[in-house]
Amino acid sequence: MDTQTVAKNLVYQRKLKGYSQEELSQKTEVTIRTIQRIEKGDVHPHLQTIKLLAVALEIEVDDLIILENPKEENIQQKWLLLLHGTPLLGLVLPLCNILFPLFLWIHKREDNRLYNEHGIKVVNFQISITVLYVISFIALLTVEGYGFLFFIAIVPFSVGITIFNIFRAINSYTCYYPLAFPFLKKNQKNRKSSPLLLFVVGIVLFSNMANAQSSIIERLDGSQITKDSLTSKIEQLVKDAEVHGLAVSVFEKNKTSYQNTFGYKNYKEKLKLTGNTNMYGASLSKAIFGVLVLKFVGNNIIDLDTPLESYLPKKIYEYQPLTKWHDNFSELKNDSLYHKITARMCLNHTSGFPNWRWFEADQLLKVKFEPGTKYLYSGEGMVFLQVVIEKLTGKNLEQLAQEIIFQPLHMDSTSYKWQEEYGKDFAFGHKTKGELYQKDMDNEPRSASTLETTPNDYALFMVAIMQGKILSESSYKELFQPQIRIRSLTQFPPGSNVVSSANDDIELSYGLGWGVFQTPYGKASFKEGHGDGFQHYTILFPEAEKGIMILSNSDNGESIFKEVLEVAVMDVYTPWEWENYVPYNLNSN
Repeated sequence: MDTQTVAKNLVYQRKLKGYSQEELSQKTEVTIRTIQRIEKGDVHPHLQTIKLLAVALEIEVDDLIILENPKEENIQQKWLLLLHGTPLLGLVLPLCNILFPLFLWIHKREDNRLYNEHGIKVVNFQISITVLYVISFIALLTVEGYGFLFFIAIVPFSVGITIFNIFRAINSYTCYYPLAFPFLKKNQKNRKSSPLLLFVVGIVLFSNMANAQSSIIERLDGSQITKDSLTSKIEQLVKDAEVHGLAVSVFEKNKTSYQNTFGYKNYKEKLKLTGNTNMYGASLSKAIFGVLVLKFVGNNIIDLDTPLESYLPKKIYEYQPLTKWHDNFSELKNDSLYHKITARMCLNHTSGFPNWRWFEADQLLKVKFEPGTKYLYSGEGMVFLQVVIEKLTGKNLEQLAQEIIFQPLHMDSTSYKWQEEYGKDFAFGHKTKGELYQKDMDNEPRSASTLETTPNDYALFMVAIMQGKILSESSYKELFQPQIRIRSLTQFPPGSNVVSSANDDIELSYGLGWGVFQTPYGKASFKEGHGDGFQHYTILFPEAEKGIMILSNSDNGESIFKEVLEVAVMDVYTPWEWENYVPYNLNSN
């Protein structure tokens, strides 16, 4: 400490304030004799004395003396290593790339000027790179191509810069961090943290908390599973059961909270399935058609309980067929029951029609029992209703669906008819060993079976149902109202002819185009789809505001449905035996 410098500065500052030596002594409790000796340069004043004088004069200690920090220690490489190296922990512990060096800087910044300078640079860089990471994630979702490159470049860049500075700091006590915004500045060593720094750290912490929350799925029973864990579990199931392609969406709070695809659209050529890949929807067609019909009911265009033939000016079998086969009802000319069929019966599968006419021994269309008296799953009943509506409105099914459902919901890749543009990205159905089914591209629009859609598009439809779009509240209530109890052993033959009480505890029933049953969390509404190489299942729990959609382009798909339902949303209520969703590990045994 230079005593002459202290002497000159004290005299200057005292006179600048207009204090006498006596007055300064009274303000500081430093004796007049001590002040006199300091001003003469006769003594080396204690640091505490200098601080008392500086406080009384309302100046900084540095204004009296160029002070060497009494706490300052020799540079220790271990602290530089920790300052520059701990951000790497952020690769496994979110935000630790900021929090660890920030903690070290706060506790070591006064020990050595170098710790302060390096700490500021490290923290500034790590905050900046974290902000860039958030921006890159947004770009990944919004900017095709370049957004992905930006996103995957951030982490290698930050790791590379960090490792470079670890060696540089140890070897030369210098560091260089590009792209670092100065949230902290060098003159903040002994000041409070800047509001900007606190704001940014707060935003990053909040974003991380929100991200952590968004990475968790809360299931029906309140238990939780992380999305990464769900993905890993499904990947294992897909592998073990040899499911060639699968798309899964989970819905929470009436919104999509998880979407992922697994496997291939073409297993033979190892072409990946994506959320935008066209998939044959099979009987999911009926779920959409049910909503479409209820729209007409709500608009008083058709009544659920009026015999459908009464809407037509002539007998339905008298119309000349306009399609290859599905509007040919000439075989009903001598049928005495078909004229009793209503829209309600068609939607709840009590029309009496078989599933499809070609399943019959004579391959002729007929009503097999008194309409409305019992459940028999029937695609023919849906098509019968479709044809009546088409003749009543003067528009075909595709036109009606596009106007009322697909276009308003922006389901731009969905149709009841194969479209040429789907050929750019479509999924083949796969047999159990991975062989490809031939893709049917020549189907005419049928309400029961010809839906072409994508995982992303059908998820939009599911969300619309949950959010009450398209239909009124009363129409949705009618749609999901149990219409007929189901007491068959299985949905399809041979078990469909066996009476069983196995599902009485869930009150298994059918609504209008959707199946329904009861759970501890309220009513569940489901619809499945099954065709060559395509197997689907969707279920909603409206009161719990949850649901799940499973689409598969593999004949092995249904073998993992039971476990996917349980692990994803803890649905242990779906009647999997009635659906014949036999788990793959039971099959193997």
